[in-house]
Amino acid sequence: MFWASASVAGKFGLQSAEPLVLFTTRFLLAGIILLAYVSFIDKSRLPKGGEWKQLTLFGILNTTLYLGLFVIALQFITPGITSLAIALNPLFISILSAIWMRRRVRLQEWISIAIGIAGVVLTAYPLFATSYATFSGMILLALSMLAYSAGAVYYAAVPWTLSRTTINAWQVFIGGLLLVPFALALHKHENHFDLTFWGSIAWLVIPVSIIAVQLWLRLLKRDAVHASMWLYLCPIFGFLYSNLLLDEPLTIFTYIGTALVMVALYVGQRKSKT
Repeated sequence: MFWASASVAGKFGLQSAEPLVLFTTRFLLAGIILLAYVSFIDKSRLPKGGEWKQLTLFGILNTTLYLGLFVIALQFITPGITSLAIALNPLFISILSAIWMRRRVRLQEWISIAIGIAGVVLTAYPLFATSYATFSGMILLALSMLAYSAGAVYYAAVPWTLSRTTINAWQVFIGGLLLVPFALALHKHENHFDLTFWGSIAWLVIPVSIIAVQLWLRLLKRDAVHASMWLYLCPIFGFLYSNLLLDEPLTIFTYIGTALVMVALYVGQRKSKT
């Protein structure tokens, strides 16, 4: 639910600020809060040696590339379309997992992926005729999803000895720092640091960057492919949020697609128990 709300919160934030200014502020603030927690409350150790390289690579994939490209794409497409793209991540994760981790994707997983994709495509079908979208926006979104999936598989493959909170704190902060030069170089319009901006930042930092990411990393360490099955819920909540807050329509396609998504989740999660 928190994850699916990010697109809508980002859309509100874009009313006040440029995309990279919005998300760079989000990442740096979330990173500072998390680093303060792990340093003074959790008293976790600092990364050492090769862990810095691992954290930097994870931060590049999971924050700089994924969310940097994502928020730029959000200027040209609606939250409903971004929700559809999030649901395609299981396919990317399955393929990359098989290549990187030599993990064979079983038939039941392919079936659940196929059902889930069919469900979200059906749910989004009416929006393609009414939603504002550009080819460049869709390409940027696809690249961001690919970076995200690569980050998910990489995280699951690394034998981390740091805590999840420490990993999240450093990868968000490093990823945010790496976005700063791009935010400065691409600056074109005036930014307004008003209530809309800070309201968007507050939601993106606490429920999304801190709470939702912590839960996601916990699922990833169990199994990247089965964890990705839960992403099928993102379009459902994404379309609901878009309808309530941005007036995107809900149709019979939405309800049929929702049913298919639930079936996909059942098939994928049942396989994880056998």
